[in-house]
Amino acid sequence: MLSDIEISRAAAIRPIFEIAERAGIPAAAIEPYGHHKAKIDTHLLDRGRLDPGEAAGKLILVTAINPTPAGEGKTTTSVGLADALNRIGKRTMLCLREPSLGPCFGTKGGAAGGGYAQVVPMEDINLHFTGDFHAITSAHNLLAAMIDNHIYWGNALEIDVRRVTWRRVLDMNDRALRDIVQSLGGAVNGFPRQSGFEITVASEVMAILCLADGLADLEARLSRIVVGYTRDKRAVTARDLKADGAMAVLLAQAIKPNLVQTLEGNPALVHGGPFANIAHGCNSVIATRTGLKLADYVVTEAGFGADLGAEKFFDIKCRQSGLRPDAVVIVATVRALKMNGGVAKSDLAHPDVEAVRRGAVNLVRHIENVRQFGAPAVVAINRFHTDDDEELAAIVAVAEAHGSQATICTHWADGGAGAEELARRVVEIADAASQFAPLYDDAMPLFEKINTVATRIYRAEAAVASPEVHAQLARWEEAGYGHLPVCIAKTQYSFSTDPAALGAPTGHIVSVRDVRLAAGAGFVVAICGEIRTMPGLPRVPAAETIRVDADGRVQGLF
Repeated sequence: MLSDIEISRAAAIRPIFEIAERAGIPAAAIEPYGHHKAKIDTHLLDRGRLDPGEAAGKLILVTAINPTPAGEGKTTTSVGLADALNRIGKRTMLCLREPSLGPCFGTKGGAAGGGYAQVVPMEDINLHFTGDFHAITSAHNLLAAMIDNHIYWGNALEIDVRRVTWRRVLDMNDRALRDIVQSLGGAVNGFPRQSGFEITVASEVMAILCLADGLADLEARLSRIVVGYTRDKRAVTARDLKADGAMAVLLAQAIKPNLVQTLEGNPALVHGGPFANIAHGCNSVIATRTGLKLADYVVTEAGFGADLGAEKFFDIKCRQSGLRPDAVVIVATVRALKMNGGVAKSDLAHPDVEAVRRGAVNLVRHIENVRQFGAPAVVAINRFHTDDDEELAAIVAVAEAHGSQATICTHWADGGAGAEELARRVVEIADAASQFAPLYDDAMPLFEKINTVATRIYRAEAAVASPEVHAQLARWEEAGYGHLPVCIAKTQYSFSTDPAALGAPTGHIVSVRDVRLAAGAGFVVAICGEIRTMPGLPRVPAAETIRVDADGRVQGLF
């Protein structure tokens, strides 16, 4: 069996101008980065086709059950579905997030799909790609440097060094940087204070880039970033520090969507990359809108399970952009449901229909949750070669018993041909009228929004928080931020805040230990349980097996 990277290298990758022509993108709008990837200058596209008032294509969201070490294959399914839609004659564009270096060198080893359902060039996409993450890191850290520089040169804004909320970022998993003391070494190095690092995908700058509708909106959002407070608790912004213009300059190229292709030569926009467990988990609005004006169908994904990525896609991305999903695909696997049913990873190859049925409560919960948003959903069963027919039939039966159709897909092994039945079902439900609506109203108080997500999506008894958290939320509401949606940061492995609570737990408590204002991105982050905004590496990181061979080729990505 060939590895993902071997399959990728064996593919006949087409020149990027050929992919652009197939997508209807004029050559003048393409800025090539080598032969097989490019940025798109959306200003040079056919203006008529990008008129916001025009009818757009159908938007298909791919989400999943809660992730397990057994794997679900959400990105692989997104690629396979896009290829399948093109195979059945539907002009389709794929819109994905960019992989972060942290997980690539930590646990995942890559995030460009798998088997014969990949986006390529795989090594480039998984590593530095077109430099977007580096630009975001630089823009974020420029603002951090300007905060400390302003304080050093007299602090005319009277920033309270104890209330600086803007930390630095790095696109790597590094637990040693979570909490640091900076500016040691004497007066010439500034004023010592406690701070820390977050991973780049948790940066508000990343969220801003993914939610902005253009360069002017990007700069306006950057200007609204709150970096800290004065002693009398007045907010200090990036605009106050005169940092927003320079930050926008650093991001002027990064905001342009990246064009690549699937193994079957279909166009894909890979742009932006916030995590769904600590940020809003969706690719850029600009890429999604571009796809919708160029294609009849757009397949996109949201990170982790539907309790995180899909909820934030609906309540943050769709709310801010005006996008509306026409259909939702929930990815499940026999292996993952067996783990939810109590089977150890080492025993997953042994057939166990009853464990599948026990674990299917997780799938049912996600079906019910998507239904709360009024979006029609189908289930894609991403088949593994070890799956037993009775196990697969059990998932189909459970899905149908709860009002959703389930399709067995073999896109990992067969590419788009293995997802054609899924594609036909997606077209069928996408062509019906969607009744989509967000979960809560803008006017609802901030903590009530948090509690609504906790009780209706996570099935918690309640969300709880300290008096300090409640007081902070009240201050933000008084300052005019009460209309913002909320972004819950919690473990991706469970509906609860306990990663070991698999299946579909109910009656638990969601403890909100901190809240953060992302005024530029336009949401309030609620940090729950033990989730970290700077991940650590595992005991055996994927980096240990990643290397360059004698022929100069990367080995170890998967």
